[in-house]
Amino acid sequence: MTTTSLSSPPTFTPLSRDKLAAARVLVVGDTMLDRYWYGAVDRISPEAPVPVVRITREEERIGGSANVAYNVVTLGAQASLLTVVGEDEASHKLEALVAKTGITAHFGRDAALKTTVKLRVIGRQQQLLRLDFENTPPSEVLASQSATFVDLLPQHQVVLMSDYGKGGLTHVTEMIANAIAAGKPVLVDPKGSDYTRYKNASVITPNRAELQQVVGSWHSEDELRTKAHNLREQLGLQAVLLTRSEDGMTLFDAQGELSVKAAAREVFDVTGAGDTVIASLAALVAAGLTLREAMPWANKAGGIVVGKFGTATASYEELIA
Repeated sequence: MTTTSLSSPPTFTPLSRDKLAAARVLVVGDTMLDRYWYGAVDRISPEAPVPVVRITREEERIGGSANVAYNVVTLGAQASLLTVVGEDEASHKLEALVAKTGITAHFGRDAALKTTVKLRVIGRQQQLLRLDFENTPPSEVLASQSATFVDLLPQHQVVLMSDYGKGGLTHVTEMIANAIAAGKPVLVDPKGSDYTRYKNASVITPNRAELQQVVGSWHSEDELRTKAHNLREQLGLQAVLLTRSEDGMTLFDAQGELSVKAAAREVFDVTGAGDTVIASLAALVAAGLTLREAMPWANKAGGIVVGKFGTATASYEELIA
């Protein structure tokens, strides 16, 4: 095995805009509506020691797997989105927003499901509060999406599983098996402590906290290396990509490991940075790059979006600048 740490700027494999434009990524997972309420904070409530926020502006953005698909499209590739939503106001707002992005959407609907909404209250350019509205989708709706998944597979070069733990990927093991059988690389943004459900995927992209939840803490790079490779071998993965926030990211694969340092000049908001990293990886692999070639670009894309507020994306122009 080889260990490569990139302390100097990494070598970037040339990006073909034409190949990106022809790349098609199938994004599957939990989607949500991100709502932002901005306001002025001038006083503390007389009822409790909390700020009073006078709302002056509202904004809505697509979140979850929809934001992942939007990152793919913004980069210049094509994205299909397979997800399950409710039959409510939030779902129709979400569908309308997705329709403006160029994403090809395949929405499963069920009246018993509450579409996930994350409402963030912002005052003085800081998030003061987040309210989540959600429930778990019925299994019969998810089962119907599995059939659609099989139908969509041949039209895409790469499958991206975006797991937010909301129930939309209950059948992820079966979907991965179908994708691998069809010869499609599968990239997974994981959730929870049971990674056996992602067995035989091509690569998983946990952050430090997520990986620690599964393999336990580590006290040295050698210990991390052992735990990451053990996990990779136990689950039959080609690679584990550990995102390390201000420390960049490390890819553990059959060749050993490859690290790149964080690319962000200024961190403003880490919301959705993981979405951008895995979306960029998927788009670039679909365009013909290897994981090792795609990683420096994905790292750079993640550095771009943490310099923006809220769920954000990185464009092809920003990436090659």
